[in-house]
Amino acid sequence: QVQLVESGGGLVQPGGSLRLSCTASGFTLKNFAMSWHRQAPGKERELVVGIRVFETARGQDRFTIIRDNAKNSVYLQMNSLRPEDTAVYYCKAEGQYSDSGVQYWGQGTQVTVSS
Repeated sequence: QVQLVESGGGLVQPGGSLRLSCTASGFTLKNFAMSWHRQAPGKERELVVGIRVFETARGQDRFTIIRDNAKNSVYLQMNSLRPEDTAVYYCKAEGQYSDSGVQYWGQGTQVTVSS
């Protein structure tokens, strides 16, 4: 009954922008630290940017993670995209407080940066 679903991926030209969405169902994100990760073929999955339970947004280089508890969602704003940003992007939820020890991953969404 628990789901964490990413959307918004696709093909974008170098220098372009993209906004990914991650929406939870079956649980509430308010007790969860949230993060975005990415994985390219042949490479390890890596952290892009994360946000703590009480944070609304955090920027890291050309990317920004935004929390919207009212919509039970988080977003990844991606700007000035480069070909090396091409990867499958995953949303992760890590429980805190009463949800400590709970962890969920989304199914991933493909982002391809190419002309």
